[in-house]
Amino acid sequence: MLVATKQTPASLNDIGFRVVLIPFFGIAIPLLTRLTEHPFNSHWQLKASFLYTILLAYLIWEGNRYLLFTLRSYFDWFNKPFKKILTLLLAISFYTIPLSMVMLIGWFHLFSEGKVEWNKVYLFTSIIMICVIFVTHVYETVFLVKESENEMLKSAQLEKAKAEAQLEALKNQIDPHFIFNSLNTLSHLIDADPLKARKFNDTLADVYRYILQNKSRDLVLLKEELMFVKDYFTLLQIRFGIAVQMDIGIPQNMLETYVLPPISIQTLVENAIKHNEFSEKKPVLISVFIEKENIHVKNNLNRVVRDQSSPGTGLQNLSERYQLLTSQQIVVSEESGSFSVAIPALSI
Repeated sequence: MLVATKQTPASLNDIGFRVVLIPFFGIAIPLLTRLTEHPFNSHWQLKASFLYTILLAYLIWEGNRYLLFTLRSYFDWFNKPFKKILTLLLAISFYTIPLSMVMLIGWFHLFSEGKVEWNKVYLFTSIIMICVIFVTHVYETVFLVKESENEMLKSAQLEKAKAEAQLEALKNQIDPHFIFNSLNTLSHLIDADPLKARKFNDTLADVYRYILQNKSRDLVLLKEELMFVKDYFTLLQIRFGIAVQMDIGIPQNMLETYVLPPISIQTLVENAIKHNEFSEKKPVLISVFIEKENIHVKNNLNRVVRDQSSPGTGLQNLSERYQLLTSQQIVVSEESGSFSVAIPALSI
């Protein structure tokens, strides 16, 4: 028993194809087989004979088209190519050959007083079969191209959905990570300096407002991101004083020229603080500047000695966000005494 494997594309628009080629074959094949060399009683009889062969071309085309569309529901080129070819050839042969011969015999009875020229019948039928096979091949090629396009579109849509889901998951990682570090800092300040703790809490509210407002956005202006970074750095200075220092060397005219994923520069500043030893005598110096269409965040290197290696969640998160949003890579470089991360600055 045959089981349908896929639906036939109902949107195939071949009206123009049929309107042109059916009359063409209905006229060209009789001329090619010299069927029209038969003496006709009048021009009207000649025209009627052409209308008859055009009708034959129409019946053969439409019948084989129906067979082709129907069989496509049961056989797949990729899974059962030989079975599909054999079934298709048998189907169009058992339909085309008997219909052609019966119609041609009828033509001779109508226009040749019943004198059937069998050599012309056989030649006519053979040419029709060749044309049917050719047109069937054209149809199958069109179907395969359309299916390939549909599969590519479906694949692209799935990849987009996957990327969007991954991006949303990455965005959601930002909040818990930031909250955890901020609460640790606030907890420390409550015991050490309550006044600073209050100021920290007020500034933290401004910082967190930015996160809430922009977490759903893919890109923000560089100007907005730097304002956020300055607020964030204020939190660091409340806790560490002059042990942390930052220099932003980006010209004002570039602030509204570029965009980037939100909370990108903050991630790199936080990374520099988290992975380095620093004090008032040996502060961590963080520089933010633009060079060759990249935003660089650079700091002097004095690594924290840890019992376990850091998982590098912040940099990995940022790298994956950039990859999903822009298909571009961030560049991490380490030289003697310095650590730098370059992130692409995207032009508006």
